Amino acid sequence: MPKQYINPPGLSISPAFTRVLIVTAPSKLIYIAGQVPTDKEARPLHVGDIRSQFIAILDALTVQLSAAGATWDDVVFRRTYTVDVPAFVQRCIRDELFPFPWSRERPSPSTLIGVTALANPAFLVELEIAAVIAD
Repeated sequence: MPKQYINPPGLSISPAFTRVLIVTAPSKLIYIAGQVPTDKEARPLHVGDIRSQFIAILDALTVQLSAAGATWDDVVFRRTYTVDVPAFVQRCIRDELFPFPWSRERPSPSTLIGVTALANPAFLVELEIAAVIAD
């Protein structure tokens, strides 16, 4: 899928997100609902560990992308909700060894939102994504 990644001059560049992404061909949009860190029975995983919760979320989203015929290279936007922004930034975003499933050179645009609570008090983070694949 042809895409143009733009980080305009004069703005900071991050391995976690690109400032602007343009889809340049006919395509199908895929929206994936917010994913929280749960097992198959919807029980919380990795209670108290935001890094492990985020990895579990990324693994679950990888399965969902595959089911839709997409990969992380097709993701065009991510929105992350967390009850602990400083911990999430330190343990996930700024960790140079964090196993991002996307290219550090071409990450999708992303928004990080601090919230007071998620659907279960054990959840520390939730991620929703949008992807685009060729039509």
